[in-house]
Amino acid sequence: MKLHDLHNTVKRPSRKRVGRGDASGQGRTAGKGEKGAKARSGVSWRPHFEGGQMPLFRRLPKRGFNNPNHTAFTVVNVGDLEICFNAGEEVSAEILQMRGLIGALENGGLKVLGDGEIKKALKVKAAKFSASARQKIEAAGGTCEQL
Repeated sequence: MKLHDLHNTVKRPSRKRVGRGDASGQGRTAGKGEKGAKARSGVSWRPHFEGGQMPLFRRLPKRGFNNPNHTAFTVVNVGDLEICFNAGEEVSAEILQMRGLIGALENGGLKVLGDGEIKKALKVKAAKFSASARQKIEAAGGTCEQL
């Protein structure tokens, strides 16, 4: 076998040569139809363009407000701490993630909320505590350390 004997075994269609006279079948308008934006060179429409019709995202009403200064917290309730921890244990965001009680931390950190009952004395470390959560943890003999 020599280099000049090599040829491609995969059949590929030859490219369409447009605008080469009427006999080619793609002459005159070069397969682009009649006049209009799509018949011109350099046509490109922005995303969501609907042919001049008011786009969907402008037809829908605006609702609400996204506060750029909002701090989001990952929350856990004292009832969950009662179920998953033994008396005297330390509770932190890392330990809660290891045990699968919370996912990824939000930008504000961990906040403990007061839903449920707690009877075990736990050492809880979090970025924030609700007033009821702090009251329940301390009433059970635990401590609340705000980071």
